[in-house]
Amino acid sequence: MQTKERKVTFKDVVQWFDPRKNQAGNWAFILNRITALGLTFYLFLHLIILSKLAQGPDGYDSFIASIKNPIFVTGELLVVAAGFIHGFNGIRVILNSFGIGVPSQKALFYVFLAIALVATVIIGYRMYTA
Repeated sequence: MQTKERKVTFKDVVQWFDPRKNQAGNWAFILNRITALGLTFYLFLHLIILSKLAQGPDGYDSFIASIKNPIFVTGELLVVAAGFIHGFNGIRVILNSFGIGVPSQKALFYVFLAIALVATVIIGYRMYTA
């Protein structure tokens, strides 16, 4: 039996991030996808920025001086937040895969999200006051 290939539409992509079900599992899944995309984007930016090293110390130093403004610091803080959220959510998924914490998935999600937010606030404070 042959299967008919289905084309992915814009509606399919939008539904991928659809938070209307308001369940913890859905929010965890959506946050995991968004943070994964953000971290992947950051990885490409990071590699481009590292290419500044090829321009010598002057090119790199001028770039470092230009990123001291609050917009870049906020972007760095978003990367930190995405790393915490994605990492803790990954730990939750691993625990569930091994059968640990399956009955308390919702509580684990909220606890790990709270830890990630507190850690982000602490690091954000240090970033903005340094």
